[in-house]
Formats: sequence, C-alpha cells, structure tokens
Amino acid sequence: MRESAAERHDRLLGLVRERGSARVSDLAAQLGVSPVTVRRDVEELAGRGLLDRVHGSVSWPQGAAHAASAATAGPGGPGSGLVLGMLAPSSTYYFAEVIRGAHEAAARVGARLILRISDYRPREDQARTEGLLSAGAEGLLVAPGWQHPGDPAAFGDWIASLPVPTVLLERRPAAGSPLDGLDRVCSDHAHGVLLAVRHLVDLGHGAPLLMARADSPTAVAVRSGYAEALSVLGLRAPQDVIDSVPAELAPDAFEEAVRALREAVRSGVATAALIHNDVDAIQVVQRLAELGVRVPDDLALIAYDDEVAALADTPLTAVAPPKREVGRHATELLVERLGQGTDTPRRHLTLLPQLRVRDSCGAPLS
Repeated sequence: MRESAAERHDRLLGLVRERGSARVSDLAAQLGVSPVTVRRDVEELAGRGLLDRVHGSVSWPQGAAHAASAATAGPGGPGSGLVLGMLAPSSTYYFAEVIRGAHEAAARVGARLILRISDYRPREDQARTEGLLSAGAEGLLVAPGWQHPGDPAAFGDWIASLPVPTVLLERRPAAGSPLDGLDRVCSDHAHGVLLAVRHLVDLGHGAPLLMARADSPTAVAVRSGYAEALSVLGLRAPQDVIDSVPAELAPDAFEEAVRALREAVRSGVATAALIHNDVDAIQVVQRLAELGVRVPDDLALIAYDDEVAALADTPLTAVAPPKREVGRHATELLVERLGQGTDTPRRHLTLLPQLRVRDSCGAPLS
C-alpha cells in the first residue's frame, strides 16, 4: 500500500526528533522520496511550528528546547525523561493544531512527545499505540481514527485496557461504555453549531440548511448538534441535511450536493446555510457563484472548523473549535494524572468553540 503524506510526515518528524537536526537531502534518502517532496513536507510542517528550517536543513523547534530548560521540577520536569505518546488520525488540517498544542504543553514541562498517525484507519490504531508504548511512552493521548458511528464499538475496546494513563482527545464514547470512564478533553461541537444557528437567526434568517459530511466524529457531532440547536431555538429544518463529500474524491456527488443547495436558495426554502467543513464550504461558494448564487447576497453562510475559512474570496464566518487548547489541556491533564496516580477521579473536560464573524453572512435582513 502506498504511504500516505501523513505517514511520511510522521516518519520525517521522528527522524528529526531523534537527530535534533538533519539535512533535507539526508532525509530524502532516509524516507525514500525526492528532495522536492521532502522540501514540500518540511515547508508544511515548519508552517505549523513542528519543525525549524534553515538553508537546506531542519531541526527540532528551538521553542521546545527552551521551554524544556525553563520548566520546573515535578512530573515532566528537567531531567525527568518523561515520555508521552500521542496517537492522532492525521497530522494535517484539524489535528495539526491539536498536535501543536500538545507539543507545546509537553515542552513546557520538559517532557518528550512522540507521535503516531493512523491516517483515519481505525484498524491500525491499536498497533500504532503499541508502537508508542514500545518507544517508551509512559502516558498516552489517544484520538482514534474513527469515522463512522459504529467504529467505537468495533475498534475501541482495547483503549480501556491500556497499561498506562490515557486521555482521549476529541472523542466522546457511548455513555456507560468502558471508554466513558477514561479522562478526556473534547470540543463542544453542539455549542458551536448553536452559536452558528443563533447568529443566522439573529440576522433575520429562518432556520439554516445544513450541508455536512458524515465521515468523522466531528461531522457526526455537527449533525446531531444541528438537530439539538433547532430544538433549543424552536425551529424546524427547512429540508433534510444535504450530504457533503470531498469534491476531489467524488466530483459527481459534490456537484449534486451543490445543486441541491442552489435549488433550496432559488426556491426560497432557505436563505442561510451551515457547511461542514470549511474546505468544502470554500468550494461550494465557488461553484454556487458559477451557478448564479452569490454569498452573502443570495445566501448567508457559516463554515465549521475555521481552518482556512478566512482565506476565501469572501472571508467566511466560521465556528472555530478550540483545537490547540484541546491538545494543551489534554497534555496537562495527562501529566497531572501521571503525578497523582490512579486514585483521583477521572475528568471529562469540554471546551467551547467560538464564532468568528467575517463577511459571508452579510448585513442583518431588513
């Protein structure tokens, strides 16, 4: 099977972390790819603060080393050698900021964070986590690569029996399940959706349409949060949720979804929409313009995730989950758990998203 970019990034980060610094040409040889590919990878990882780069070489971020030297004593303090493991489904898009927050928090207490990426293949989560344990991880941050509602039951039982303290990241297992008894840190996506729906209603719109994916826990949470928000506000959905798919993977299905949204606007069914995620939202806005529907003139629109929403031609209002803070708080909780032992009560920490208002909702309706 061809190695994904996320897996290559994982290996690249591991090589640099082990060596402290490395030349791009040496990394290319070690990874078995071209120097152009490595330079592109390094540029992306450096942009997210995971590497430093200077004149053909890369190094582990100096900020991490500085933070480690300035940390106080205690679990993870100078010289403690504390190693934390992190399993993430991706090192890009949403989870890039989660990883960065975890990395910064680990560095502040002088701990080493090692990373494995599952590339949203939940069947591989257990093996990759065992790799973290073999590498010396004394505590784990785990964001399983679940994509579908049945995945926690099919690919999650092993997490509850891990031999070291474990904190779940951005995952809400079923109430009463063994995983529900673990520490966890999550974004409250239902609150984020409520912020978006309420903002559009306050501008004078009726209940907005939802166009959303169904291929991740965030997507599932956005869908359930939409139904909850409408109930809280006493609204009824103008029509069924429009299923969204990545344009590059299923162009025909993407086109069908965009045309369904255009028809809803043209027929007066809805004047506002919430779209998960913002990559899809940007592409939807572009295609709608080609079909004669303008944002925000004809359709007020809010995106969900706020990864690239501000970069659209018309900057998109977006719900921003506190991704970096999730990584930071989860790491701090794990370090605290390692210092306290297993007798203290477990915690479920929920962080609230923010609504970042830009141009795509337009002015209030008269």
